[in-house]
Amino acid sequence: MTTSKGLPAGRAVAVEGEESADLGGLLVRAAARHPEHGVRHCSGERPLDHTLRTYPQLLEDSLRLLGSLREAGVRPGRVVALLLERPEDFVPAFWACQLGGITVCPLVPVRNDPQRWAAQLSHVDTLLDGPLLITDSRTRETLPAVEGLAVATVEDLVLAAAGTDPRTVAVARPGPDEVALLVLTSGSTGASKAVRLTHANLLASMAAKAEAQSLTAHDVTLNWISYDHVAALLEAHLLPLSVGAVQLQVRPEPVLADPVLFLELIDAHRVTMTFTPNFLLGLINKALDQSSAPPPLDLSCLRHIVSGGEANPVVTGIGFLERLAPYGLHRGALWPAFGMTETCAGSIYNREFPDADRGAEFAAVGRPLDGLRIRVAEEDGVTPLPDGEVGEVQLTGPMITSGYRNDKDATQAAFTADGWFRTGDLGRLSGGRLTLVGRSKDSIIVNGVNYYSHDLESVLDGLEGVEKSFVAAFPTRPRGSDTEQLAVAFAADPDVARDEAALHRLLIAIRNSVVLHWGFRPALLLPLPKDAFPKTSLGKIPRSLMRRRLESGDLDEHVASVGELVTRQLGGHVAPVGAVESTLAELYAELFEVEPSAISATAGFFDLGGTSLDILRLKSLVSQRFPDADLPVLAILTSPSVRALAARIEAGRSAERAPYDPVVALQTSGDGTPLFCIHPGVGEVLVFVNLAKYFVHERPFYALRARGFNPGEKPFESFEEMTRTYVDAIRSRQPHGPYAIAGYSFGAAVAFEVAKRLEADGERVDFLGSFNLPPHIKYRMDELDFVETAVNLAMFLDLVSAEQARTLPAELRPLSRQEQLGHLVAIAPSHRLAELDLDLERFTAWADLADGLTGLGRTYRPSGSVAAMSVFYAIPLRGTKQDWLDGELRRWEDFTRGTPRYIDVPGEHYTLMGPEHVAAFQSILRAELDRALTGPAGADGGEGGTPRC
Repeated sequence: MTTSKGLPAGRAVAVEGEESADLGGLLVRAAARHPEHGVRHCSGERPLDHTLRTYPQLLEDSLRLLGSLREAGVRPGRVVALLLERPEDFVPAFWACQLGGITVCPLVPVRNDPQRWAAQLSHVDTLLDGPLLITDSRTRETLPAVEGLAVATVEDLVLAAAGTDPRTVAVARPGPDEVALLVLTSGSTGASKAVRLTHANLLASMAAKAEAQSLTAHDVTLNWISYDHVAALLEAHLLPLSVGAVQLQVRPEPVLADPVLFLELIDAHRVTMTFTPNFLLGLINKALDQSSAPPPLDLSCLRHIVSGGEANPVVTGIGFLERLAPYGLHRGALWPAFGMTETCAGSIYNREFPDADRGAEFAAVGRPLDGLRIRVAEEDGVTPLPDGEVGEVQLTGPMITSGYRNDKDATQAAFTADGWFRTGDLGRLSGGRLTLVGRSKDSIIVNGVNYYSHDLESVLDGLEGVEKSFVAAFPTRPRGSDTEQLAVAFAADPDVARDEAALHRLLIAIRNSVVLHWGFRPALLLPLPKDAFPKTSLGKIPRSLMRRRLESGDLDEHVASVGELVTRQLGGHVAPVGAVESTLAELYAELFEVEPSAISATAGFFDLGGTSLDILRLKSLVSQRFPDADLPVLAILTSPSVRALAARIEAGRSAERAPYDPVVALQTSGDGTPLFCIHPGVGEVLVFVNLAKYFVHERPFYALRARGFNPGEKPFESFEEMTRTYVDAIRSRQPHGPYAIAGYSFGAAVAFEVAKRLEADGERVDFLGSFNLPPHIKYRMDELDFVETAVNLAMFLDLVSAEQARTLPAELRPLSRQEQLGHLVAIAPSHRLAELDLDLERFTAWADLADGLTGLGRTYRPSGSVAAMSVFYAIPLRGTKQDWLDGELRRWEDFTRGTPRYIDVPGEHYTLMGPEHVAAFQSILRAELDRALTGPAGADGGEGGTPRC
């Protein structure tokens, strides 16, 4: 059993004594020479907790997967695209390909935007000539349809490989100039380029890095960056493996939620080398300054931290070293660095920091690896400049890419006529030491990741209310900031610019679009008149000039104006009162990088631009400043303002807890009739959070949450008690009608009963909405035993996939209740548990509450009638949409005095308000609300509003 370029079966370890000529040989050698070393996968919950996959185990797992790939017809010459977020899945799949001489291209999911994700995958399918996409089963279910795209799941490949003897799998020996790795330059766009990195490139880079860093098998390295980042894959995985070192891998979420965990991991595992972008150093500095007691750390083991991906402010680096000197970190431990995908990541290190950089704003990036040469050239691209003069930084050496796959124009543009690679950065040399002073490319580097201005501008240019071709996305770095920030200047169309509420809605839409597209919040959104935009003769906006104008103060008047507008639209500035509110305002200000005086005590967390990642950071900050306040993430969601959160903290300190109130105010602005939405069968209102954002300045959006989540709360004992409680809570917010009530799933039946009671009291209910539920729920509730309810809860919270949810109940029924719940928590993604602040105890309490609500549903029999109803229908759990509508949902006609309206909405039962469908759903819902509340019977807000066209 041999191949033309393969080793005979069973001879995988035969190359142990050879120097590797290809990447696969690195793993073979590490397994043979250092069998007790490998990858430690750490959850981050406790620093020492980890599972070890030794290099021999990794080799065997990878060979088995290679066997599966070959059975699937994958051969050298075909690309395998890896869309695998868990390192435990990614690493063996990566090595399976390398051992088989198969080129790998890592991918990043583009969640929350199926259209853009589909465009990306279609582009990748064309660019890579029909690759095999390997992903996990959960992601497979959410992949957008792309015609012709070949997809396999890692679970299926592992299952197919279960009986394979790794000794029978031949190892390929690709040539040094064959491409081992393709890395997309900008994975979020449809115009991504794929950088070619050959076996020779990567091996030369690893050898030079190891020599520069004096790495050996005795080292322990730490990585917290995901493997789609080239530095994580090369600097923090391939490099330690190439010398047989132990490597510790932890997911990004726990480190970003608690930056000091980075230091605790170094201490616990005696880490000697690690990599991080500079922004984490800044977060650690802040966390240490705010800590009430010094953490017990010993960092004397750490030889150096490579810090690359973005500029390193000298003050941040020195502050980091000085703060950690008492813990044993030596003065020269921080190495600012420079690298690009095209240079196999880190290739220039500053080993003279900080002494050689005192007095500078940013640290130099240092001197090149052996074999790499640097020159600084004039504008003509080929004439070298003398020391001290600024020009384009160019590189040449064995670790430099030969270009981009299937893109001759980009490859030609990337190199000078005499073969030097053009980095696109501006810099100067001094005695062989490189300092970067700017970029010739239009990009923004935020938290170590490159984002391209034109990518975002093309998205924002298509938003309703934005003047076409008058959008500029550019970087800015406020004084003292640890990383660049994004500024977006735009011109609003005249009608929007004249209407302050409309302009604020546009600001929110732009901010949400940035978060959706790039995953972080812009630091500044700046509406400007058209004549404030300089344009070239070709109609382009010079972004560097926009940045200079902003940072020089020329646009200060506009910045102040938009700040005042936002403050007015958020209800004016309300100063914090008392120590708790003042401290929380400081924490909010730190998150949003503004002065504490800019934070209003009554402004909502999401209104201020908060993201899910910010919630984790806020929770960590609150726990540090208020150690006695055990606030779950859900508390921040339901008490989003400084004032509301302070009240939760104070209530937690007092002997008496705040009384149960089912109403959660998710959005409070606007004069329209408030909308009250009742929870689904899981009892929680998280599903409405994204929906509520779309009602800003239009109408308040309240959600009703079940009783029993907080300690000491007794769950409802009857459906009637639940209904009565919700009616009283609604009337406490809105004493009289007309009312707008809706319920999602289980909540639709509750909403019907609430509307009946309100009408019986003589009140008008002008809008009653059922989100995909028929009137008769007993039959569905009878199907749900405890394990079905728990699995449905896990699926609703995205802890398990829909595919898993179909098979898990039968698998779990033989187990005890505690074992069932323990298994669901054990298989859940750790980052999702962290996002929801869930552990086994909290999930058990939630499952018990959901099971109680299911029990109440079994007792429910609809009766009586309401005036009218709007029934929103999506793809059901079983059967077709039409059968669901005709056979079940039309039964509402038996309980309405007027004919119900049936409204088709995209998505499935569990996804109709999810990120991929919420934009469409909100538009349909708001139009139906306008119709119902501004028609002959209703007058929204009492002012006789007009229907939306």
